[in-house]
Amino acid sequence: MTYRVRPMTADDGEAIALWRYPGPWGVYDLSEPMDPAQGFWAVVDETGALVGFACFGAEARVPGLAERSGVLDVGVGMRPELTGQGHGQAFAAAVLDHGAALDAGLTLRAVVKSWNTRSVRLLLGLGFTPVGTHAVGDTSYLLLERLGTARVSPG
Repeated sequence: MTYRVRPMTADDGEAIALWRYPGPWGVYDLSEPMDPAQGFWAVVDETGALVGFACFGAEARVPGLAERSGVLDVGVGMRPELTGQGHGQAFAAAVLDHGAALDAGLTLRAVVKSWNTRSVRLLLGLGFTPVGTHAVGDTSYLLLERLGTARVSPG
């Protein structure tokens, strides 16, 4: 499966707000539509079907995490029924390549809930390195970084 990143539409943002994740991943459920004007991008498959979203910069940062010069924060979300199905590497590669193209040469930073071992394992496989932790209330996050210039190969 191949993926591409395109500008998000209002319809995309409304569809994503309806997604519901099972179990502990329910913390990623949205209460309102995503606003394309806030820098969100749609991720689609080769048929053009919406399979996820991406965000870069301020929208990708968790509360209290400071912007850092030379670093582009990256956030993603995949349609719930596609998670855990082996699509993560190709999906993330498309997003990371898009982020690197937006700001070539920057370090890419991802922030993942510490308990989300599936996402941590994916990022490690894509060349990210743990560089620290960040807490928001009772939630602990792992900070991972990777140089943004190298093209990611999805497998």
